[in-house]
Amino acid sequence: MVAQGFTVDLNKPLVFQVGHLGEAYQEWVHQPIVSKEGPRFFESDFWEFLTKNEWWVIPLIWLPVVCWSISLSVRMGHTPLHIALMMVFGILIWTLIEYTLHRFLFHIKTKSYWGNTIHYLLHGCHHKHPMDGLRLVFPPAATAVLCVPFWNLVKLVFTPSLTPAMFGGGLLGYVMYDVTHYYLHHGQPTSEIPRNLKKYHLNHHFRIQNKGFGITSSLWDKVFGTLPQSKAAGKSK
Repeated sequence: MVAQGFTVDLNKPLVFQVGHLGEAYQEWVHQPIVSKEGPRFFESDFWEFLTKNEWWVIPLIWLPVVCWSISLSVRMGHTPLHIALMMVFGILIWTLIEYTLHRFLFHIKTKSYWGNTIHYLLHGCHHKHPMDGLRLVFPPAATAVLCVPFWNLVKLVFTPSLTPAMFGGGLLGYVMYDVTHYYLHHGQPTSEIPRNLKKYHLNHHFRIQNKGFGITSSLWDKVFGTLPQSKAAGKSK
């Protein structure tokens, strides 16, 4: 953990340390520490509290907003089938957003002090401490802030009557993403589909970290050519 003359002290708050790693930050952050006990981020108890969330808070807060969006569509005269189709399309759009953010923002290469610090807060902390159960879902306050531009973007692209269901579908996709992400790290799936999805995601953390950017599915990895090779395929070459 010594890089460019700087040592990260894991017993002290990390957020304002990691920026000092400079170019060595990328190597350091992708060497995971597998422990359910997460590190301390800030000296301040208030800011530290804001970085932690139980997974069940996400559906508790956001599913009522999804229901509100559906109710708006109902009042606008859309049929249940029409609303369902729009919701599914909204979920599909979310999966593309999920992939794009993960690939191009969460895995951006940084080396400056503030670049490293911001990246660590956004996603680097998750790669360094992938089993930290209280930092696996996005803080609701941050999501609430992001919902405003997302609503305005949906309203700009779609008609007023389509906007609520599309927004609700996208928000439902986000809820599915966050709870799925938590489950992939801490759940013990017994059926084939979730078991394969768990292997696929943990492969991204512990084997090939520059591929496998999908969380709820591998769809966009297949479309954009970032699907990692299986171990078996790698050995056969």
